[in-house]
Amino acid sequence: MRILVITGGIGSGKSMVCRILAEKGLTAQYNADAKVKELYTKVPGLLESIEKTLGCPVRDAAGKFVPQWLAQRIFSDRQALERVESLVFPYLLKDFREFAQGKGIVIFESATVLEKKYFEDFADKVILVDAPVQLRLERACARDGADEEVIKARMANQILMNTLSEGASDSRIDAVILNDGSIDILEQRIEKTMSDLFGDWRKDIV
Repeated sequence: MRILVITGGIGSGKSMVCRILAEKGLTAQYNADAKVKELYTKVPGLLESIEKTLGCPVRDAAGKFVPQWLAQRIFSDRQALERVESLVFPYLLKDFREFAQGKGIVIFESATVLEKKYFEDFADKVILVDAPVQLRLERACARDGADEEVIKARMANQILMNTLSEGASDSRIDAVILNDGSIDILEQRIEKTMSDLFGDWRKDIV
């Protein structure tokens, strides 16, 4: 099993890259950001632990998880965010290992994986999907139906992704796929990147 992390900022198109790879047969894919949302309600006692840690409710009177309450609490409080992650990420890693067992190349899709200490030395290869900031902003607004200021606020929190888009280097990144053109061009870049990183990568699809 080899772990391929695919990361990128809001609107970069990392999910599109994952979809194209799935169409080409690499279907062993784990969307970490989506899985975290599942784990909040899947893991017994996790929400209760989060409430005790934060000192505030994240469930309504009927016991139903209210994601907006959690988001509001941790959005601008980095320490609160890190405390919640310390509770959730061990379950995420365990869930991923169970998912990846017996597979060849496994994609781990996440916007924030490079910023989290829990994932140090986690990946075999890392691909950054990137695009000009203005293009990322336009895509995210169109996708989410949100105002520019809302998206800009979300983008501002992705400090590492922003610095990488501005040209900063990071030794953990093995390849960059620039997603600023047509689908055909993107597919060509994906094919070249996968071949550069894995050689005949299709033989490792399980």
